[in-house]
Amino acid sequence: MTPVATVTYPAVLRSQDMVFTLFGDYLLERERPVWTGALITLLGQLGMSPMAVRTALSRMSRKGWLAGSRRGNRSWYALAARGRRLLSEGRERIYHPPEGSAWDGQWTLVTYTVPESRRRVRDRLRSRLTWLGMGPVASGVWITPHDVRGAVEEIAAALRLTRHVEVFRGQHLGFTDTAALVRQCWDLDALNRRYAAFHERWRGDLDACRRCALRGGRGAPNEPCSSPADCFRRRFLLVHEYRELVGNDPFLPPSLLPSDWKGRESAALFQSYHEVLTGPAVRYVEEVCRAGEPEHTPPVRQSRDLHSTRA
Repeated sequence: MTPVATVTYPAVLRSQDMVFTLFGDYLLERERPVWTGALITLLGQLGMSPMAVRTALSRMSRKGWLAGSRRGNRSWYALAARGRRLLSEGRERIYHPPEGSAWDGQWTLVTYTVPESRRRVRDRLRSRLTWLGMGPVASGVWITPHDVRGAVEEIAAALRLTRHVEVFRGQHLGFTDTAALVRQCWDLDALNRRYAAFHERWRGDLDACRRCALRGGRGAPNEPCSSPADCFRRRFLLVHEYRELVGNDPFLPPSLLPSDWKGRESAALFQSYHEVLTGPAVRYVEEVCRAGEPEHTPPVRQSRDLHSTRA
C-alpha cells in the first residue's frame, strides 16, 4: 500500500470561507438545493461541528449569499444569485487566470475620493481593486499593468461610486524605476514565499496519490491508499489554500515578476493534483448529497429564519 501523508489543517479555517469553498468547488453547478444534514457531514470532515455549520449557513442566508428552504423538519440550502456570481468569478480566477502575455508598457491608474462617511463602501472598493490585481501606489491611487477599465466601471457602478472614481491609461514617465514601483505596490517576495511553501507542502502527496487505485486502478499497487472521504478532504484543503493565494496574486506580466517566480509551478501542481483527486472526491460528495434525499427536493425559496431548523 502506498503511504500518503496525513491530511493536516491550517491553523484557522473560517466557517464562512469553508462553506464558500464547498459550494464553489463542488456545488456551484448543482441545480437542486442540498440538505443541511449533507452539508453537516461534508463540513464535518473538515472539523466543523453541526452547530457551527448551521450557524454559518444561517448567517450566509441572511447576508444573501445562500437561499434557504424548508420541507417538514428539514432545511435545504442553495446558492443565491449573489453567491453564485461571487463564486463564478472566483472559479474563473482559480482555473482560468489571466494569461502571462507580453506587456505593452501601459498602466491603468485608478483614483478615488470617497467620503469618510462611506468608509465601508470605500473598503469594499479597495477589496475589489485588489481582486483585480491592482496595487496602491499612494493613498487613493491604484495601478495595474492590465487594462481593467471595464471591470472598474462595473465595480464603481455597483458600489454607487462612479462620481468618486477616475480611470486613466498610459505610460509611467518617471521617476521611480519600474522594478521599484512594482515592489512599492505589491509584496511579491512574500507571495513568492507562500507559493514556494504551497508547492513544497503538496508535491509529495501528489506523487503518492498518482499511484493510488482510487483513481481507477491505474498504476500500482492496486490497493487504495486512502478513502474517498480522504480524497475529498485533500482536494478541499488544496483548493482552499490555493484560492487564497490567487486571490492575492496580481498576475503581473512575466517581465515584472521575479526571475524565480513560483506561481507558475504552483499553478501546474494545483491543476495536476486537483485532477488526480477529482474522481473519488466528486463521487463522495454526490453520494453524501444523495443520502436521505427524497425523489424531489423542494424549490429554492429565500428564507431568513432557518437557523433554528434542525437538520
